[in-house]
Amino acid sequence: MPKMKTKKAAKKRFKVTGSGKVLYQHAGLRHNLENMSGKEKRHAAKEAEVAPEFVPVVKRLLGKR
Repeated sequence: MPKMKTKKAAKKRFKVTGSGKVLYQHAGLRHNLENMSGKEKRHAAKEAEVAPEFVPVVKRLLGKR
């Protein structure tokens, strides 16, 4: 059976931690930042965890399952 290829789009958007959590970067930090409050920018800058129902889908795209 051939190797499973990683979906490159998913590889650029998601990161799997050592414990198996899937993280992603919030959207909205590319432009128009002067209209955003500092609090919004700080919270968007942090990585967030993918919702549990999407974790198996993302891991399959990344070739982790």
